[in-house]
Amino acid sequence: MSISPNSGVLLYPRLRKSPFFYASRRHGVGLYSVYNHTYHARHYGDPIGEYWALLEGVTLWDVGVERQVEITGPDAFEFTNMLVPRDLTKCKVGQCKYVFVTAEDGGIINDPVLLRLGENHFWLSLADSDVLLWAKGLAHNLGMDVQIREPDVGPVQVQGPKSRDVMVDLFGESILDVPYYYAIDRELDGMQVVVSRTGYTAELGYEIYLHNAGRDGVKLWDTIWEAGKPHDLKVIGPCHIRRIEAGILSWGCDITYDTNPFEVGYGFEKTWMVDLDQETDFIGKAALRRIKSEGISRKLVGVEIGGPSVGSFNDGEMIDTFAVHDPHGLHIGEVTSACYSPRLERNIGYAMVPIAYHELGTELVVDTQHGPQEAVVVEKPFLDPTKDIPKRLIRATA
Repeated sequence: MSISPNSGVLLYPRLRKSPFFYASRRHGVGLYSVYNHTYHARHYGDPIGEYWALLEGVTLWDVGVERQVEITGPDAFEFTNMLVPRDLTKCKVGQCKYVFVTAEDGGIINDPVLLRLGENHFWLSLADSDVLLWAKGLAHNLGMDVQIREPDVGPVQVQGPKSRDVMVDLFGESILDVPYYYAIDRELDGMQVVVSRTGYTAELGYEIYLHNAGRDGVKLWDTIWEAGKPHDLKVIGPCHIRRIEAGILSWGCDITYDTNPFEVGYGFEKTWMVDLDQETDFIGKAALRRIKSEGISRKLVGVEIGGPSVGSFNDGEMIDTFAVHDPHGLHIGEVTSACYSPRLERNIGYAMVPIAYHELGTELVVDTQHGPQEAVVVEKPFLDPTKDIPKRLIRATA
């Protein structure tokens, strides 16, 4: 164990550093957490300022913690299609899909973005849980002809309404032809990258996946930073305020091994995420059929929480343990994520509650750092439910 110079950060040899760790540190990281066994820059001192920078300009994120599981080989498609409950026969080469990796009991092991790079070539861009060994164990047990590994690939995110301008300066006008949730191979100053029109924001944005990231991480960061200077590019951490507004879930908070897709709003309403009619006998299919037939006993709902601000989620007050009570004081559930939204001017979040309390308008009480605060069940996402903001791409800005 050592202390990074001029940082106060304890560097443990068992924790990894992102390919962009030293480059992103130049911008003054305010808080680290650990994500996929890797140091994760959460914010740079002003989460509210970062939120507005994302909404109004363009931002750069170190998301090298999104480790990739690469699946290749003759049986790669068949295996990957068994790994997730989404029907990948509907995923074209070059397309990306948000997917769940489900366990045999229907629980959610991870919720990565899947990139289909070839007929038998996939990346799973992971949330914060271990998938590599799960996938390798399944492949071995099933006797499938696949190669599963973690490639030397690291992503950064360029997000916000002016991201198009930075990306055009980097890659030319043709980058604007990439549709929402598609990916394309590109070369940038001798570096091989995959560019996808995805992100953790529900804003217009891109992810740049760098091959040979261990070697070229700082070079890519500096290249993007220089291209972004004319557009007032800001370096920020993952904006949890914006992801909560957008209804984006966080593994480890809103979803875990112990939750299933139906409980968190996928399956009944969004049947494409759990396609029980497909021919493939994916892992967890029997359990999820049973859960759908029997119904669920609890559900993740949107809540508005009255009273004073509960904070910005990533400002040091991790509030994913607020207890939820009914108006009579009975403890019935937990808030899994919450924040104060500066744009909506109210506290918003998600809560896991018994199914009897999931109806819109149901009144609740939430224990916050200020004490009990009244809450009500509301529709989620809180903004732009049809994702028009990230889907819309105006080719030129004023």
